[in-house]
Amino acid sequence: MASQLGKRYRCTVCGTEILCVKAGTGEVTCCGQAVELQEPKKIPSSD
Repeated sequence: MASQLGKRYRCTVCGTEILCVKAGTGEVTCCGQAVELQEPKKIPSSD
């Protein structure tokens, strides 16, 4: 998976969170394994 600009990644082993500031074709890794892409947090509706 290519790294995507502005996306956050999280290591499932140590909990490190990574913010991608430059897109590329490489894979984001931590603790010897690929990290998972974090989904954006839902914000409450202001209706």
